Amino acid sequence: MIPLRVREIGYAYEDGPVVLSDLSLAIPAGRALALLGPNGSGKTTLLRLLTGGLVPAAGRVELHGVPIRHDRKGLAELRRAVQLVVQDPDDQLFSASVAQDVSFGPLNLGLAAAEVRSRVAEALAALGISGLAERPVHLLSFGQRKRVAIAGAIAMRPEVLVLDEPTAGLDPAGQEALLDTLAALRAAGTTVVMATHDVDLALRWADDAAVLAGGRLRTGPVEELLADTALLAAASLRPTWAHAAFAVLAAHGLAPAGLPRTPAELAALADLTHRSS
Repeated sequence: MIPLRVREIGYAYEDGPVVLSDLSLAIPAGRALALLGPNGSGKTTLLRLLTGGLVPAAGRVELHGVPIRHDRKGLAELRRAVQLVVQDPDDQLFSASVAQDVSFGPLNLGLAAAEVRSRVAEALAALGISGLAERPVHLLSFGQRKRVAIAGAIAMRPEVLVLDEPTAGLDPAGQEALLDTLAALRAAGTTVVMATHDVDLALRWADDAAVLAGGRLRTGPVEELLADTALLAAASLRPTWAHAAFAVLAAHGLAPAGLPRTPAELAALADLTHRSS
């Protein structure tokens, strides 16, 4: 099933150059998609088109095969199914307290008060911030504000969660906690799209990749796409450490059966190689 798709989409900002042209992308249900590309390639523009924040100049965005309408009813339907979390949480948070901010979306759905409270509690627990429910938003750290912004999105229980550079500004512990949360959401059936510059994160986390370079979009399995050094160079992306390590191992006749995606997997492989030698 393809819940979200763009067909031959194009977009240019007023008095600016064309950002996207004749671009198509299908986002399969239940998958994790990493969107990569250099600054200015159109990643954020594409995310805003996917989530209804921008109107395409050409082509269309489809939700369950039906073109979305950019009127009040059409956008409300889209945002029940697809939620965007922007890069800077201060662009998304505006309520006095954490619980108030997370409850904003469910309240706008017209849900009963008990259902809203349940969704808020569930979202805060998923992000590990239940203890912050009554905390004023302006007193939170940057990482905490990011988690509140994501909680507000998942309180809507979207089919597709779209995140723009969600790990930017987070320390390593914050990144690990966020990835654990995304893994739990995926296990529950949420489709996740993440724009990132971090090729190692993309390889570790995603099933599929979409690489924007030179106005073109290449898609495919993440392990295969990020092995294409010419594509990475065109997108101003460096090779992943995993592919580099694999090449060194292969040169010494030690290529493993599968590509190690994390330092832990590489360490385990090194330990196994040491024991067999």
